Amino acid sequence: MRLLKLIPDHTKIDFVGVRYYAFAMDGLLVLISIIWLALHGLNYGIDFTGGVLLEVKSPQTINIGALRTRVDGLGFSDAQLQYFGGGECDTPQNSCVLIRVQPRSNTSASDNQVVNTLRNALGTGYNFRRTEVVGPKVSDELKNAGILATVIAVMMIGVYVAVRFEWQYGVAAIVATGHDVFVTTGLYSVVHLDFSLSSVAALLTLAGYSVNDTVVVFDRIRENRRRYKRMPLKELINLSTNNTLSRTVLTSGATAISIIPLLLFGGPTLFDFTAAILFGIVVGTFSSIYVAAALLIYLPQMGPPDSVAAPAGAAKSA
Repeated sequence: MRLLKLIPDHTKIDFVGVRYYAFAMDGLLVLISIIWLALHGLNYGIDFTGGVLLEVKSPQTINIGALRTRVDGLGFSDAQLQYFGGGECDTPQNSCVLIRVQPRSNTSASDNQVVNTLRNALGTGYNFRRTEVVGPKVSDELKNAGILATVIAVMMIGVYVAVRFEWQYGVAAIVATGHDVFVTTGLYSVVHLDFSLSSVAALLTLAGYSVNDTVVVFDRIRENRRRYKRMPLKELINLSTNNTLSRTVLTSGATAISIIPLLLFGGPTLFDFTAAILFGIVVGTFSSIYVAAALLIYLPQMGPPDSVAAPAGAAKSA
C-alpha cells in the first residue's frame, strides 16, 4: 500500500536560518491585530452586547435602506441591519436581513416587547427565521467568562508543556499559542466578523490544535537531543522540524479540507466560526514550524539531554 506523501522524506530545510523572516511576518500580523483592535475593537455579537436579534427573510429582494428607516422609526437608540446569505437566502439575492437592537431596560419583559414591536412593524411579509433575546447583565457575564476561559486555557497549556518537557518549552508554547489566539482575534476585528460565544469556542479549539502541532515538534527535539548529544541546538531544531514536517502538513491539510465545505456551505451561522478555525489552522501551522521551536534559541540553554526524562541507568551506560 502506497502512502500519500505531499512532503518528500528527509527534507533539509533551514527553518532556523529563515527565522527572522518568520518573526517579521508574525510581528506584522500581531501589529495589524493590535492596531485594529485598538482603533475598531471587536464587533460583539448578541451574546456579549445584550439585546434582541432577529433573522428575517422575504420572498423578494429586501431594500435594506427602507427597512432601516422603518426600524429606526420605532425609536430604538441603537439598531443595526445587515444582509446575510447562504442556503435559502441566496434566492433571491439579498432576501435575508439580520436585525439587532439594544434593549431599553434590564428586564426580559421589555425585550419580549421589542420582539413583538418589530414583528408588528414588519408585518406578515417577512418570515422570522430566528429570534434571540439576551439581557445586558447576562451578556457581561458571558463576555468576562469567555475572556477568562481563553486566558486560562493558554496559560494551562504552557504549564502542561513545561511539566511534560522543560520550562523553556512551556514559555515557547505560551508565546506561540498566545500569538495564534491573538492574531485570530485580530481577524475578527479586521474582517468585522461577529465575536460571540461561538468565537470563544473557535479560539479554544484553535489553542488546542496549535499546541498539538507544537508538542509534536518539541517531542522530536527531545528525542533527538538524546540521540545526538553533541549536535548544536540550531541544527537539532532544523533536524527535528524536518522530521515532523510531513506529519504536520498532512494533519493541517486534512483538517482544512474538512473545514472548507462548512465555510462555503454552512451558511451564516457557521461562517464566522469556520473562517476563524481555517485562518487559525494556517497561522498555527506556520508558528509551529517556524516560530515555536526557534524561540528555544533565545531562552537559557536547557539541561543535558540525560536529565530530561531519561530512562533509569541511561547516564551510566552513556
